[in-house]
Amino acid sequence: MKKTLFVIMLMAVAIVFTGCPKAKKAEPKEKVKLSFHVMSKCPYGAQVVKGVKPALDTLGNAVDFEINYIGNQKGDKWLPMHGEKELQGDKIAVCTKKLYPEKYMDLVFCMAESFRKIPENFEECATKVKFDAAKIKKCSDGDEGQKLVVESYKFSQAQKATGSPTIFLNGEKYKGGRTGSAFTKSLCDTFKTTKPQACNSIPEDPKVKLTLLTDKRCEECNPQRLTQSLKRIFPGVESEVIEYSDPVGKKLYDELAAQGHKLLPFAIFDKSIEKVDGYDKIKRFVKPAGDKVLLRVGAKFDPTKEICDNKKDDTGNGKVDCDDTDCQGQLICRKEVKNTVDLFVMSQCPYGTMALDALKEVKEAFKGDKLDININYIANETEPGKFRSLHGQPEVDENIRELCAIKHFPNDSMEYIWCRNKNIRSAEWKPCAKGKIKANVIEKCSTGPEGIKLFTDNIKIANELGIGASPTWIINNNQKASGVSAKDIQTNICKYNPDLKGCKTTIATPPTGKPQPKGQCN
Repeated sequence: MKKTLFVIMLMAVAIVFTGCPKAKKAEPKEKVKLSFHVMSKCPYGAQVVKGVKPALDTLGNAVDFEINYIGNQKGDKWLPMHGEKELQGDKIAVCTKKLYPEKYMDLVFCMAESFRKIPENFEECATKVKFDAAKIKKCSDGDEGQKLVVESYKFSQAQKATGSPTIFLNGEKYKGGRTGSAFTKSLCDTFKTTKPQACNSIPEDPKVKLTLLTDKRCEECNPQRLTQSLKRIFPGVESEVIEYSDPVGKKLYDELAAQGHKLLPFAIFDKSIEKVDGYDKIKRFVKPAGDKVLLRVGAKFDPTKEICDNKKDDTGNGKVDCDDTDCQGQLICRKEVKNTVDLFVMSQCPYGTMALDALKEVKEAFKGDKLDININYIANETEPGKFRSLHGQPEVDENIRELCAIKHFPNDSMEYIWCRNKNIRSAEWKPCAKGKIKANVIEKCSTGPEGIKLFTDNIKIANELGIGASPTWIINNNQKASGVSAKDIQTNICKYNPDLKGCKTTIATPPTGKPQPKGQCN
Protein backbone atom coordinates (compact mmCIF):
# COMPACT_ATOMS: atom_id res chain seq x y z
CA MET A 1 0.00 0.00 0.00
CA LYS A 2 2.81 2.38 0.99
CA LYS A 3 4.65 1.49 -2.23
CA THR A 4 1.56 2.23 -4.33
CA LEU A 5 1.06 5.56 -2.57
CA PHE A 6 4.72 6.44 -3.21
CA VAL A 7 4.33 5.75 -6.94
CA ILE A 8 1.20 7.90 -7.10
CA MET A 9 3.04 10.76 -5.37
CA LEU A 10 5.92 10.50 -7.85
CA MET A 11 3.48 10.69 -10.74
CA ALA A 12 1.83 13.76 -9.20
CA VAL A 13 5.21 15.49 -8.84
CA ALA A 14 6.08 14.62 -12.44
CA ILE A 15 2.84 16.19 -13.66
CA VAL A 16 3.49 19.37 -11.65
CA PHE A 17 6.94 19.79 -13.25
CA THR A 18 6.32 18.53 -16.77
CA GLY A 19 2.62 19.13 -17.30
CA CYS A 20 0.07 16.70 -18.61
CA PRO A 21 1.06 14.89 -21.81
CA LYS A 22 -0.22 16.84 -24.82
CA ALA A 23 -2.66 15.10 -27.09
CA LYS A 24 -1.06 14.45 -30.45
CA LYS A 25 -2.68 16.46 -33.21
CA ALA A 26 -4.87 14.20 -35.26
CA GLU A 27 -3.62 13.43 -38.75
CA PRO A 28 -6.00 14.76 -41.42
CA LYS A 29 -7.74 12.33 -43.75
CA GLU A 30 -6.22 14.08 -46.76
CA LYS A 31 -3.09 16.14 -47.25
CA VAL A 32 -1.86 18.32 -50.09
CA LYS A 33 1.82 18.56 -50.99
CA LEU A 34 3.34 22.03 -51.39
CA SER A 35 7.04 22.39 -52.13
CA PHE A 36 9.22 25.45 -52.63
CA HIS A 37 12.60 25.70 -54.34
CA VAL A 38 14.17 29.08 -53.60
CA MET A 39 17.35 31.10 -53.24
CA SER A 40 17.32 32.38 -49.66
CA LYS A 41 18.70 35.84 -50.55
CA CYS A 42 16.51 36.26 -53.64
CA PRO A 43 13.78 38.90 -53.02
CA TYR A 44 11.19 36.83 -54.89
CA GLY A 45 12.11 33.70 -52.94
CA ALA A 46 11.78 35.60 -49.66
CA GLN A 47 8.48 37.04 -50.88
CA VAL A 48 6.83 33.63 -51.30
CA VAL A 49 8.30 32.31 -48.03
CA LYS A 50 6.68 35.23 -46.21
CA GLY A 51 3.54 34.90 -48.32
CA VAL A 52 2.89 31.25 -47.53
CA LYS A 53 3.14 31.60 -43.74
CA PRO A 54 -0.53 32.62 -43.16
CA ALA A 55 -1.68 29.66 -45.29
CA LEU A 56 0.43 27.17 -43.33
CA ASP A 57 -0.69 28.70 -40.04
CA THR A 58 -4.33 28.37 -41.14
CA LEU A 59 -4.23 24.84 -42.58
CA GLY A 60 -1.64 23.29 -40.27
CA ASN A 61 -0.69 19.68 -40.82
CA ALA A 62 -3.19 19.31 -43.67
CA VAL A 63 -0.37 20.73 -45.82
CA ASP A 64 2.72 18.58 -46.40
CA PHE A 65 5.13 21.47 -46.90
CA GLU A 66 8.80 21.29 -47.84
CA ILE A 67 11.41 23.85 -48.80
CA ASN A 68 14.62 23.21 -50.72
CA TYR A 69 17.31 25.51 -52.01
CA ILE A 70 18.82 26.22 -55.42
CA GLY A 71 22.56 26.11 -56.02
CA ASN A 72 24.95 25.73 -58.94
CA GLN A 73 27.75 23.23 -59.27
CA LYS A 74 31.13 24.65 -60.27
CA GLY A 75 33.63 21.83 -60.60
CA ASP A 76 33.56 19.92 -57.35
CA LYS A 77 31.93 22.75 -55.43
CA TRP A 78 28.36 23.93 -55.05
CA LEU A 79 27.58 27.62 -54.64
CA PRO A 80 24.23 29.42 -54.74
CA MET A 81 23.60 32.42 -56.97
CA HIS A 82 24.15 35.06 -54.28
CA GLY A 83 27.48 33.74 -53.01
CA GLU A 84 28.97 32.62 -49.71
CA LYS A 85 26.49 34.41 -47.45
CA GLU A 86 23.59 32.71 -49.18
CA LEU A 87 25.40 29.38 -48.81
CA GLN A 88 25.71 29.98 -45.06
CA GLY A 89 22.02 30.89 -44.87
CA ASP A 90 21.04 27.76 -46.78
CA LYS A 91 23.13 25.58 -44.47
CA ILE A 92 21.47 27.11 -41.43
CA ALA A 93 18.04 26.40 -42.94
CA VAL A 94 18.70 22.75 -43.84
CA CYS A 95 20.31 22.08 -40.45
CA THR A 96 17.32 23.61 -38.68
CA LYS A 97 15.08 21.43 -40.85
CA LYS A 98 17.03 18.37 -39.65
CA LEU A 99 17.06 19.37 -35.98
CA TYR A 100 13.54 20.84 -35.70
CA PRO A 101 11.54 19.10 -38.45
CA GLU A 102 8.14 20.13 -37.05
CA LYS A 103 8.93 23.82 -36.53
CA TYR A 104 11.93 24.66 -38.73
CA MET A 105 9.89 27.06 -40.86
CA ASP A 106 9.55 29.38 -37.86
CA LEU A 107 13.24 30.22 -38.25
CA VAL A 108 13.05 30.36 -42.07
CA PHE A 109 10.10 32.79 -41.87
CA CYS A 110 11.95 35.00 -39.40
CA MET A 111 15.13 35.18 -41.50
CA ALA A 112 13.15 35.83 -44.69
CA GLU A 113 11.67 38.97 -43.09
CA SER A 114 15.13 40.55 -43.45
CA PHE A 115 16.52 38.36 -46.23
CA ARG A 116 19.24 40.85 -47.16
CA LYS A 117 20.73 40.33 -43.68
CA ILE A 118 21.01 36.55 -44.07
CA PRO A 119 22.98 34.93 -42.40
CA GLU A 120 23.73 37.77 -39.91
CA ASN A 121 20.13 37.68 -38.62
CA PHE A 122 20.35 33.99 -37.65
CA GLU A 123 21.11 34.30 -33.94
CA GLU A 124 18.48 37.00 -33.41
CA CYS A 125 15.87 34.81 -35.11
CA ALA A 126 16.99 31.66 -33.27
CA THR A 127 16.48 33.49 -29.97
CA LYS A 128 13.08 34.77 -31.12
CA VAL A 129 11.78 31.29 -32.03
CA LYS A 130 13.55 29.66 -29.05
CA PHE A 131 15.86 27.31 -30.97
CA ASP A 132 19.31 26.27 -29.79
CA ALA A 133 21.54 28.51 -31.96
CA ALA A 134 24.75 26.78 -30.92
CA LYS A 135 23.37 23.39 -31.89
CA ILE A 136 22.29 24.64 -35.33
CA LYS A 137 25.61 26.44 -35.84
CA LYS A 138 27.59 23.31 -35.03
CA CYS A 139 25.70 21.52 -37.80
CA SER A 140 25.84 24.36 -40.36
CA ASP A 141 29.56 24.97 -39.89
CA GLY A 142 30.48 21.29 -40.12
CA ASP A 143 30.44 18.44 -42.59
CA GLU A 144 26.80 17.65 -41.86
CA GLY A 145 25.67 21.10 -42.96
CA GLN A 146 27.62 20.80 -46.21
CA LYS A 147 26.16 17.34 -46.87
CA LEU A 148 22.59 18.48 -46.19
CA VAL A 149 22.81 21.60 -48.35
CA VAL A 150 24.28 19.70 -51.32
CA GLU A 151 21.43 17.18 -51.01
CA SER A 152 18.97 20.09 -51.14
CA TYR A 153 20.71 21.62 -54.17
CA LYS A 154 20.78 18.28 -55.97
CA PHE A 155 17.09 17.69 -55.28
CA SER A 156 16.20 21.11 -56.73
CA GLN A 157 18.36 20.36 -59.76
CA ALA A 158 16.58 17.02 -60.25
CA GLN A 159 13.25 18.88 -60.18
CA LYS A 160 14.62 21.26 -62.86
CA ALA A 161 14.10 24.12 -60.42
CA THR A 162 16.51 26.84 -61.57
CA GLY A 163 14.40 29.96 -60.98
CA SER A 164 13.60 31.33 -57.52
CA PRO A 165 10.90 30.62 -56.63
CA THR A 166 9.88 27.38 -58.31
CA ILE A 167 6.72 26.05 -56.65
CA PHE A 168 4.95 22.71 -56.97
CA LEU A 169 1.46 21.96 -55.68
CA ASN A 170 0.70 18.22 -55.64
CA GLY A 171 3.48 17.69 -58.17
CA GLU A 172 2.27 20.33 -60.64
CA LYS A 173 3.89 23.71 -61.31
CA TYR A 174 2.06 26.31 -59.24
CA LYS A 175 0.93 29.42 -61.12
CA GLY A 176 -1.37 30.99 -58.57
CA GLY A 177 -1.08 34.07 -56.39
CA ARG A 178 1.64 34.50 -53.79
CA THR A 179 -0.18 36.25 -50.95
CA GLY A 180 -1.35 34.42 -47.84
CA SER A 181 -4.97 34.44 -48.98
CA ALA A 182 -4.03 33.29 -52.50
CA PHE A 183 -1.98 30.36 -51.19
CA THR A 184 -4.76 29.41 -48.76
CA LYS A 185 -7.41 29.46 -51.47
CA SER A 186 -5.25 27.47 -53.92
CA LEU A 187 -4.46 24.86 -51.27
CA CYS A 188 -8.12 24.56 -50.26
CA ASP A 189 -9.14 24.15 -53.91
CA THR A 190 -6.66 21.27 -54.23
CA PHE A 191 -8.24 18.99 -51.61
CA LYS A 192 -10.27 16.31 -53.37
CA THR A 193 -12.20 14.65 -50.54
CA THR A 194 -12.02 16.23 -47.09
CA LYS A 195 -11.22 19.92 -46.84
CA PRO A 196 -10.01 21.36 -43.51
CA GLN A 197 -12.65 23.29 -41.59
CA ALA A 198 -10.65 26.48 -42.12
CA CYS A 199 -11.38 26.31 -45.85
CA ASN A 200 -15.03 27.14 -45.13
CA SER A 201 -14.23 30.59 -43.83
CA ILE A 202 -11.79 32.02 -46.37
CA PRO A 203 -12.68 35.66 -47.04
CA GLU A 204 -13.26 36.80 -50.61
CA ASP A 205 -10.29 38.39 -52.32
CA PRO A 206 -10.67 42.18 -52.30
CA LYS A 207 -11.54 43.63 -55.68
CA VAL A 208 -8.75 45.65 -57.21
CA LYS A 209 -9.43 47.89 -60.20
CA LEU A 210 -6.58 48.07 -62.69
CA THR A 211 -6.54 50.23 -65.81
CA LEU A 212 -4.01 49.33 -68.50
CA LEU A 213 -3.31 52.02 -71.08
CA THR A 214 -1.52 50.50 -74.04
CA ASP A 215 -1.03 50.78 -77.78
CA LYS A 216 -1.67 47.98 -80.28
CA ARG A 217 1.34 49.20 -82.28
CA CYS A 218 3.60 48.27 -79.34
CA GLU A 219 4.70 44.64 -79.68
CA GLU A 220 6.14 44.53 -76.15
CA CYS A 221 3.06 46.01 -74.47
CA ASN A 222 1.30 42.85 -73.34
CA PRO A 223 -1.67 43.68 -71.09
CA GLN A 224 -2.70 40.03 -70.67
CA ARG A 225 0.73 39.02 -69.34
CA LEU A 226 0.84 42.03 -67.03
CA THR A 227 -2.62 41.23 -65.65
CA GLN A 228 -1.63 37.62 -64.99
CA SER A 229 1.51 38.75 -63.16
CA LEU A 230 -0.48 41.11 -60.95
CA LYS A 231 -3.04 38.40 -60.19
CA ARG A 232 -0.29 36.61 -58.28
CA ILE A 233 -0.23 39.54 -55.88
CA PHE A 234 -3.85 40.69 -56.10
CA PRO A 235 -6.04 37.66 -56.94
CA GLY A 236 -9.12 39.92 -57.04
CA VAL A 237 -7.72 42.21 -59.72
CA GLU A 238 -10.16 43.32 -62.42
CA SER A 239 -8.45 44.92 -65.40
CA GLU A 240 -9.71 47.27 -68.08
CA VAL A 241 -7.60 47.75 -71.21
CA ILE A 242 -7.75 51.15 -72.94
CA GLU A 243 -6.08 51.85 -76.28
CA TYR A 244 -4.06 55.01 -76.84
CA SER A 245 -5.87 55.46 -80.17
CA ASP A 246 -9.25 55.77 -78.42
CA PRO A 247 -10.31 59.32 -77.45
CA VAL A 248 -10.58 58.19 -73.81
CA GLY A 249 -7.10 56.70 -73.99
CA LYS A 250 -5.62 59.81 -75.60
CA LYS A 251 -7.16 62.01 -72.92
CA LEU A 252 -5.81 59.78 -70.13
CA TYR A 253 -2.38 59.71 -71.76
CA ASP A 254 -2.25 63.52 -72.08
CA GLU A 255 -3.22 63.87 -68.41
CA LEU A 256 -0.39 61.58 -67.27
CA ALA A 257 2.13 62.91 -69.82
CA ALA A 258 1.60 66.39 -68.36
CA GLN A 259 2.89 64.96 -65.07
CA GLY A 260 5.99 63.54 -66.78
CA HIS A 261 4.75 60.01 -67.47
CA LYS A 262 5.21 59.43 -71.21
CA LEU A 263 6.05 55.77 -71.88
CA LEU A 264 3.49 52.99 -72.37
CA PRO A 265 2.11 50.73 -71.09
CA PHE A 266 0.62 52.38 -68.01
CA ALA A 267 -0.63 50.19 -65.17
CA ILE A 268 -2.95 52.47 -63.19
CA PHE A 269 -4.56 51.86 -59.78
CA ASP A 270 -6.64 54.24 -57.70
CA LYS A 271 -5.48 55.23 -54.21
CA SER A 272 -7.46 52.42 -52.56
CA ILE A 273 -4.72 49.97 -53.62
CA GLU A 274 -2.62 51.29 -50.72
CA LYS A 275 -4.98 49.55 -48.24
CA VAL A 276 -5.11 46.17 -50.01
CA ASP A 277 -3.21 43.11 -48.78
CA GLY A 278 -0.19 42.73 -51.02
CA TYR A 279 0.44 46.44 -51.57
CA ASP A 280 3.64 46.21 -49.52
CA LYS A 281 5.03 43.93 -52.24
CA ILE A 282 4.70 46.62 -54.93
CA LYS A 283 4.94 49.89 -53.03
CA ARG A 284 8.60 50.46 -53.90
CA PHE A 285 7.66 50.15 -57.59
CA VAL A 286 4.82 52.67 -57.60
CA LYS A 287 4.75 56.40 -58.11
CA PRO A 288 1.90 58.82 -57.40
CA ALA A 289 0.15 60.54 -60.29
CA GLY A 290 -2.49 62.88 -58.88
CA ASP A 291 -5.40 60.78 -57.61
CA LYS A 292 -3.90 57.69 -59.25
CA VAL A 293 -1.05 55.30 -58.49
CA LEU A 294 1.19 54.16 -61.37
CA LEU A 295 3.09 50.89 -61.23
CA ARG A 296 6.53 50.98 -62.85
CA VAL A 297 6.45 48.17 -65.40
CA GLY A 298 9.57 48.88 -67.44
CA ALA A 299 7.56 50.89 -69.99
CA LYS A 300 9.55 51.81 -73.10
CA PHE A 301 7.06 52.76 -75.82
CA ASP A 302 6.47 56.44 -76.67
CA PRO A 303 3.25 56.59 -78.74
CA THR A 304 4.03 60.13 -79.94
CA LYS A 305 7.23 59.13 -81.75
CA GLU A 306 8.06 57.40 -85.01
CA ILE A 307 7.93 53.61 -85.02
CA CYS A 308 11.13 52.64 -86.78
CA ASP A 309 10.18 49.46 -88.61
CA ASN A 310 6.56 49.71 -89.83
CA LYS A 311 7.16 51.58 -93.12
CA LYS A 312 4.75 54.33 -92.08
CA ASP A 313 5.08 58.01 -91.31
CA ASP A 314 3.76 57.86 -87.74
CA THR A 315 4.50 61.48 -86.82
CA GLY A 316 3.30 63.13 -90.04
CA ASN A 317 6.60 64.90 -90.75
CA GLY A 318 7.16 63.23 -94.12
CA LYS A 319 9.94 60.97 -92.82
CA VAL A 320 9.51 57.21 -92.53
CA ASP A 321 11.23 54.82 -90.13
CA CYS A 322 15.01 55.30 -89.89
CA ASP A 323 14.89 58.58 -91.84
CA ASP A 324 13.10 60.17 -88.88
CA THR A 325 15.30 61.71 -86.17
CA ASP A 326 13.19 59.84 -83.58
CA CYS A 327 14.87 56.65 -84.74
CA GLN A 328 18.45 57.82 -84.33
CA GLY A 329 20.22 55.44 -82.00
CA GLN A 330 17.54 52.74 -82.27
CA LEU A 331 18.98 49.27 -82.69
CA ILE A 332 17.17 48.57 -85.96
CA CYS A 333 18.66 51.73 -87.50
CA ARG A 334 22.25 51.23 -86.37
CA LYS A 335 24.88 50.40 -88.97
CA GLU A 336 26.71 47.10 -88.78
CA VAL A 337 30.19 47.25 -87.27
CA LYS A 338 31.84 43.87 -87.71
CA ASN A 339 33.76 42.16 -84.90
CA THR A 340 32.28 44.26 -82.10
CA VAL A 341 30.61 43.08 -78.89
CA ASP A 342 28.77 45.25 -76.38
CA LEU A 343 27.78 43.75 -73.05
CA PHE A 344 25.13 45.53 -70.94
CA VAL A 345 25.07 44.61 -67.26
CA MET A 346 24.22 45.64 -63.72
CA SER A 347 27.36 45.14 -61.66
CA GLN A 348 25.56 43.43 -58.76
CA CYS A 349 23.26 41.26 -60.88
CA PRO A 350 24.28 37.59 -60.35
CA TYR A 351 23.68 36.79 -64.04
CA GLY A 352 25.63 39.89 -65.08
CA THR A 353 28.64 38.88 -62.99
CA MET A 354 28.49 35.37 -64.46
CA ALA A 355 28.55 36.84 -67.99
CA LEU A 356 31.47 39.11 -67.09
CA ASP A 357 33.34 36.15 -65.61
CA ALA A 358 32.66 34.13 -68.76
CA LEU A 359 34.46 36.84 -70.77
CA LYS A 360 37.75 35.49 -69.40
CA GLU A 361 37.25 32.28 -71.37
CA VAL A 362 35.81 34.16 -74.35
CA LYS A 363 38.77 36.54 -74.53
CA GLU A 364 41.14 33.57 -74.42
CA ALA A 365 39.27 31.85 -77.25
CA PHE A 366 39.38 34.95 -79.47
CA LYS A 367 42.87 36.16 -78.51
CA GLY A 368 44.06 35.74 -82.12
CA ASP A 369 41.28 37.98 -83.46
CA LYS A 370 40.65 41.71 -83.50
CA LEU A 371 37.47 41.61 -81.44
CA ASP A 372 36.36 44.84 -79.79
CA ILE A 373 34.53 44.10 -76.49
CA ASN A 374 32.86 46.96 -74.58
CA ILE A 375 31.21 46.92 -71.15
CA ASN A 376 28.13 49.11 -70.59
CA TYR A 377 25.87 49.55 -67.58
CA ILE A 378 22.12 49.66 -66.99
CA ALA A 379 20.62 52.35 -64.75
CA ASN A 380 18.52 55.54 -64.89
CA GLU A 381 19.46 59.13 -64.11
CA THR A 382 16.57 60.46 -62.01
CA GLU A 383 17.97 63.99 -61.88
CA PRO A 384 21.36 65.45 -62.83
CA GLY A 385 24.01 63.46 -60.98
CA LYS A 386 21.46 61.21 -59.20
CA PHE A 387 21.00 57.61 -60.35
CA ARG A 388 18.74 54.64 -59.71
CA SER A 389 19.80 51.04 -60.28
CA LEU A 390 17.96 47.79 -59.60
CA HIS A 391 20.23 46.75 -56.73
CA GLY A 392 20.42 50.18 -55.09
CA GLN A 393 23.09 52.79 -54.47
CA PRO A 394 25.90 50.24 -53.82
CA GLU A 395 25.40 49.01 -57.40
CA VAL A 396 25.49 52.58 -58.76
CA ASP A 397 28.75 53.19 -56.91
CA GLU A 398 30.32 49.98 -58.22
CA ASN A 399 29.14 50.66 -61.78
CA ILE A 400 30.95 54.01 -61.67
CA ARG A 401 34.12 52.49 -60.18
CA GLU A 402 34.22 49.90 -62.95
CA LEU A 403 33.77 52.57 -65.62
CA CYS A 404 36.62 54.53 -64.05
CA ALA A 405 38.80 51.41 -64.14
CA ILE A 406 37.90 50.87 -67.80
CA LYS A 407 38.81 54.47 -68.70
CA HIS A 408 42.06 54.79 -66.75
CA PHE A 409 43.32 51.20 -66.97
CA PRO A 410 41.84 49.87 -70.25
CA ASN A 411 44.25 46.94 -70.54
CA ASP A 412 43.82 45.75 -66.95
CA SER A 413 40.27 46.79 -66.01
CA MET A 414 38.83 43.30 -66.40
CA GLU A 415 41.19 42.05 -63.69
CA TYR A 416 39.58 44.53 -61.31
CA ILE A 417 36.07 43.49 -62.41
CA TRP A 418 36.80 39.76 -62.11
CA CYS A 419 38.27 40.31 -58.66
CA ARG A 420 35.21 42.30 -57.53
CA ASN A 421 32.85 39.62 -58.85
CA LYS A 422 34.19 37.17 -56.27
CA ASN A 423 32.38 39.21 -53.60
CA ILE A 424 30.51 41.85 -55.55
CA ARG A 425 28.28 42.98 -52.68
CA SER A 426 31.18 43.74 -50.39
CA ALA A 427 31.92 47.43 -49.84
CA GLU A 428 35.63 46.57 -49.67
CA TRP A 429 36.66 47.26 -53.26
CA LYS A 430 40.20 48.60 -52.77
CA PRO A 431 41.89 45.17 -52.39
CA CYS A 432 40.92 44.56 -56.05
CA ALA A 433 42.74 47.73 -57.17
CA LYS A 434 46.11 46.02 -57.43
CA GLY A 435 48.98 45.68 -59.88
CA LYS A 436 48.77 48.47 -62.43
CA ILE A 437 45.32 49.53 -61.15
CA LYS A 438 45.59 52.32 -58.59
CA ALA A 439 42.91 52.70 -55.94
CA ASN A 440 43.50 56.45 -55.54
CA VAL A 441 42.87 57.01 -59.26
CA ILE A 442 39.61 55.04 -59.20
CA GLU A 443 38.47 56.76 -56.00
CA LYS A 444 39.16 60.27 -57.32
CA CYS A 445 37.36 59.46 -60.56
CA SER A 446 34.37 57.62 -59.07
CA THR A 447 33.61 60.14 -56.32
CA GLY A 448 33.97 63.25 -58.46
CA PRO A 449 32.43 64.86 -61.53
CA GLU A 450 34.45 62.66 -63.90
CA GLY A 451 32.72 59.50 -62.67
CA ILE A 452 29.27 61.10 -62.84
CA LYS A 453 29.85 62.17 -66.45
CA LEU A 454 31.20 58.74 -67.42
CA PHE A 455 28.12 57.07 -65.95
CA THR A 456 25.66 59.59 -67.40
CA ASP A 457 27.08 59.10 -70.89
CA ASN A 458 27.37 55.33 -70.58
CA ILE A 459 23.84 54.53 -69.38
CA LYS A 460 22.35 56.61 -72.19
CA ILE A 461 23.28 53.83 -74.60
CA ALA A 462 21.17 51.18 -72.85
CA ASN A 463 18.29 53.61 -72.33
CA GLU A 464 18.25 54.69 -75.99
CA LEU A 465 18.23 51.05 -77.05
CA GLY A 466 15.55 50.12 -74.52
CA ILE A 467 17.85 47.61 -72.81
CA GLY A 468 16.83 46.83 -69.25
CA ALA A 469 17.91 43.21 -68.74
CA SER A 470 21.32 42.18 -67.41
CA PRO A 471 23.12 40.66 -69.24
CA THR A 472 22.19 41.76 -72.77
CA TRP A 473 24.59 41.50 -75.71
CA ILE A 474 24.72 43.61 -78.87
CA ILE A 475 26.79 41.96 -81.61
CA ASN A 476 28.19 44.03 -84.50
CA ASN A 477 26.40 47.17 -83.22
CA ASN A 478 22.93 46.03 -84.28
CA GLN A 479 22.17 42.41 -83.35
CA LYS A 480 20.66 41.74 -79.92
CA ALA A 481 21.44 38.50 -78.08
CA SER A 482 21.35 36.98 -74.60
CA GLY A 483 23.53 34.44 -72.83
CA VAL A 484 25.53 33.83 -69.68
CA SER A 485 27.91 30.94 -70.39
CA ALA A 486 31.11 31.30 -72.41
CA LYS A 487 29.78 28.78 -74.94
CA ASP A 488 26.59 30.79 -75.52
CA ILE A 489 28.58 34.01 -75.89
CA GLN A 490 30.89 32.39 -78.45
CA THR A 491 27.88 31.10 -80.38
CA ASN A 492 26.33 34.58 -80.49
CA ILE A 493 29.55 36.20 -81.70
CA CYS A 494 30.19 33.60 -84.37
CA LYS A 495 26.63 33.70 -85.69
CA TYR A 496 27.40 37.15 -87.12
CA ASN A 497 31.22 36.85 -87.45
CA PRO A 498 31.82 33.28 -88.69
CA ASP A 499 35.29 34.01 -90.06
CA LEU A 500 36.87 34.76 -86.69
CA LYS A 501 39.54 32.26 -85.64
CA GLY A 502 37.98 31.99 -82.19
CA CYS A 503 34.93 30.36 -83.73
CA LYS A 504 37.01 27.23 -84.23
CA THR A 505 38.15 27.14 -80.61
CA THR A 506 36.37 24.56 -78.48
CA ILE A 507 34.63 26.00 -75.42
CA ALA A 508 33.26 23.20 -73.31
CA THR A 509 29.62 23.09 -72.27
CA PRO A 510 28.66 21.91 -68.77
CA PRO A 511 28.35 18.10 -68.57
CA THR A 512 24.93 16.59 -69.20
CA GLY A 513 22.74 16.84 -66.14
CA LYS A 514 24.43 19.96 -64.78
CA PRO A 515 22.44 23.20 -65.08
CA GLN A 516 23.40 25.64 -67.84
CA PRO A 517 23.79 29.15 -66.42
CA LYS A 518 20.84 31.17 -67.73
CA GLY A 519 18.82 34.16 -66.61
CA GLN A 520 18.64 37.96 -66.47
CA CYS A 521 18.00 40.70 -63.91
CA ASN A 522 15.39 43.17 -65.12
